Amino acid sequence: MTLWDRLKQREQGPREGAAVPVLQPEAVSPRTAPAPPPMSDQEKAAKLRIHDQVMKKLDLSVLSRLPEVEAREQIRSLALQVMNEEAMTLPSAMRQRVASQIEDEIMGLGPIEPLLADKTVADVLVNGWDKVFVERRGKLEMTDVRFRDNEHLMAIIDRIVTRVGRRIDESQPMVDARLADGSRVNAIIPPLAIDGPLLSIRRFTVGRLSVEELIRLGALTPTIGEVCNAIVRGRLNVLVSGGTGSGKTTLLNVLSSFIPPTERILTIEDSAELQLQQPHICRLETRPQNIEGRGEVTQRDLVRNALRMRPDRIILGEVRGGEAFDMLQAMNTGHDGSLTTVHANTPRDALSRVENMVSMAGMELPPAAVKTQIASAINVVVQTERMEDGKRRVVSLQEVEGMEGSTITMSEIFKFKRRGVDKTGAVVGDFEATGMVPRFQSRLKARGIELNPAWFEPGRRSE
Repeated sequence: MTLWDRLKQREQGPREGAAVPVLQPEAVSPRTAPAPPPMSDQEKAAKLRIHDQVMKKLDLSVLSRLPEVEAREQIRSLALQVMNEEAMTLPSAMRQRVASQIEDEIMGLGPIEPLLADKTVADVLVNGWDKVFVERRGKLEMTDVRFRDNEHLMAIIDRIVTRVGRRIDESQPMVDARLADGSRVNAIIPPLAIDGPLLSIRRFTVGRLSVEELIRLGALTPTIGEVCNAIVRGRLNVLVSGGTGSGKTTLLNVLSSFIPPTERILTIEDSAELQLQQPHICRLETRPQNIEGRGEVTQRDLVRNALRMRPDRIILGEVRGGEAFDMLQAMNTGHDGSLTTVHANTPRDALSRVENMVSMAGMELPPAAVKTQIASAINVVVQTERMEDGKRRVVSLQEVEGMEGSTITMSEIFKFKRRGVDKTGAVVGDFEATGMVPRFQSRLKARGIELNPAWFEPGRRSE
């Protein structure tokens, strides 16, 4: 059954006796959780006073041994008890809010904890204690959330990094970390951050988007989805290119879903984000150096080790440096069907970036040899873009054909053709075939995978 057929089936409802497809909760227009109202002066004073009393009464050594749910219950109960003992004349709703905030201060991430609980928030960006932004559906919004001061913000940053065995101070003022739910964290503090500590959190999406949902969101079409499905099943090597926040990891997750469940997959990431569903997956993650400057394990180390683990597929979350050389070697020596991403604005720029990164491996290869390696290793480049309306789209799908002189030749198979912007600010356009029939069609046919020739007719709107 094709993607188009499955979409139609969803619209018409399931057949009698057929399994009802279960949609991931975050995949379909979630409701925006109401933002908490700003704290009143009375509430701020009550919170500080109660927080101090709770901290005096708590036995943190006992608390640290309790399950988080039970620890939170004890903190909340103690906060309400202190409010009763202090005979505070606070409304019931405010009492509950203060207790919840104290709970988050001690066990969570303080003022930004409600933002992390909001499923519509993709990024939390803290530009100092009094400026907290979030990204929802591709657009930034200012929030009413505030820290008490920069010292309060620093305490939360320190709590994040110490939980994962990292440190941040004047001698090491930048750090990458990960929250317990898998969200990526970057923090940078003075003297590098001139106006105060900066904290960026890229949310970990619990509900993995399916290709059908990407189609519904207008990121691609059923035809492009079918071609991507064939490309992955046909074991072509794919490079997903795009800017920051353009949906590269989301698309990589979708492409990986096409890998047959019988294959052994190794994933390599700086910060584990991929959510593969196959039964035979080995997940590897880099490790930074310790306080003594030792113990670092890079992506290049992991790629080299992965080759000794009998992988059918290698998925590299993002290629950033010298590991590009080892990845190309793997693609060229029997580990076909590999997937990776790179930061670049166009498919041509993506190949240039890979070329530059190979030079970082210190192999002293002639430029012509590097280009030849790239042209023979990478088969397809998929370009993603986050547009001004906040939507992420696949804007180009190109085939790497080979070398012509000293130039890597590419041909565009599908593209997103913009026609303008409507009154609401939404980008208007169509996905079109360019008329180029991919050379990889014969390779897929040899593997028993047929592509419809009509999909590639010039000017045909991809549906």
